[in-house]
Amino acid sequence: MSKEITARSEDYSKWYNDLVLKGSLADYSAVRGCMVIKPYGYALWEGMRDVLDRKFKDTGHENAYFPLFIPKSFLSKEAAHVEGFAKECAVVTHYRLKNDPETGGVVVDPEAKLEEELIVRPTSETIIWNTYKDWIKSYRDLPLLINQWANVVRWEMRTRLFLRTAEFLWQEGHTAHATSAEAIAEAELMLEIYADFAENYMAMPVIRGVKSPSERFAGAVETYCIEALMQDGKALQAGTSHFLGQNFAKAFDVKFSNKENTLDYVWATSWGVSTRLVGALVMTHSDDDGLILPPRIAPLQVVIVPIYKGDDQKVKIDEKVHAIIADLKKAGIRVKYDDSDNQRPGWKFAEYEMKGVPVRIAIGARDLENNVAEVARRDTKVKTSLSLDGLATQISGLLEEIQQQMFDKAQTYRDSHITRADTFEEFERLLDEKGGFISAHWDGTAETEDQIKERTKATIRCIPLNNPQEDGTCILTGKPSVQRVLFARAY
Repeated sequence: MSKEITARSEDYSKWYNDLVLKGSLADYSAVRGCMVIKPYGYALWEGMRDVLDRKFKDTGHENAYFPLFIPKSFLSKEAAHVEGFAKECAVVTHYRLKNDPETGGVVVDPEAKLEEELIVRPTSETIIWNTYKDWIKSYRDLPLLINQWANVVRWEMRTRLFLRTAEFLWQEGHTAHATSAEAIAEAELMLEIYADFAENYMAMPVIRGVKSPSERFAGAVETYCIEALMQDGKALQAGTSHFLGQNFAKAFDVKFSNKENTLDYVWATSWGVSTRLVGALVMTHSDDDGLILPPRIAPLQVVIVPIYKGDDQKVKIDEKVHAIIADLKKAGIRVKYDDSDNQRPGWKFAEYEMKGVPVRIAIGARDLENNVAEVARRDTKVKTSLSLDGLATQISGLLEEIQQQMFDKAQTYRDSHITRADTFEEFERLLDEKGGFISAHWDGTAETEDQIKERTKATIRCIPLNNPQEDGTCILTGKPSVQRVLFARAY
């Protein structure tokens, strides 16, 4: 199977697509720009969703669901918001089809035109804030902490499986607060939840920061982000959390009576991550032989493959394996016993290597006699012989070791690809020869940011939180600067 995968060094983009397709994560669909998420890929997303959902609920958030369709007039109420999403909106104009007598097919019924067009949600701020004005009357109604799991549509012209599709799955949180300080604290809390999830579950190190004004979410006062680095040296925005100020509250007239019994506009946040995280996971860890998945988020953590000749050997192996599976499940380990007889063990080894299952256990008749099993790690491909006594405890420790070592490897790579540049010539050379994050001075203007992007295709990924102050000069204009920011080419 690995021979069917394009090498990263040969064509990184093709390598990524090969892994997504041959690893059974997703497939192309008949709808332009959309994808089919296959069961294995959806199981991976479900695992991410379940962990995040628990973290949201542990911090007081509740799930709700809002309409897929948004009246066009709603998007006009917040100027920056509509400008940010206008070019990506899918618009519903009619509500009925009719038979075409000439072709025998169907056509849009011209008599069924909507009085007001509906936008297929690209994000839900407008429909949600129109609802919140009926839910919020007093400070006693605050904070309002709502999340929804949904799909959204952004009409992308150039799409890539998981990374950028016309329709994708995500969660979007929308909260309302009595004070600016409370809303900012909420935005920062959610950023930390995303960062904790990325690092401790996905084994993907991230840089926490804020976006430059040009890169902020449309309608936000401040956008917080986590930025990860892929193996090709490109950055990927893995999650964002926005402090929206009172912009949407004013646009939709959402006021509350405070403790002094005076009316004020509420303060807002929104935050979200999407199925793009699946793409990030693939590109952070995988190799030329297939996927490599961190144990805490892998749909399957362990697969057991029997090796036998004849039914007598299989009966004995089955008996022992079922006892091992019971112990593994009792330890909370997700395990599969692949005793199907339609493929040889070697084919199964290759299949589970392709799918990135963290640990593979092979047990044969001789292993039973010696009371051992062959245990192979997917990340390093190291094989060891472990005693069948207390195997579940050993596997639990091994999975934790794999999780930590995958993070350490990714962090070492990331840290070795954060490089300082003091001149524009050095900046361009590093981007072309090394990639990664380039730490450089910037004069703070959108004009300079645009010029750098136009000349190098690199953008300001973030201004790191608690960024040290340092006097310097902008790499492009030579104007004074008080801090370095992180540039990179990005997905």
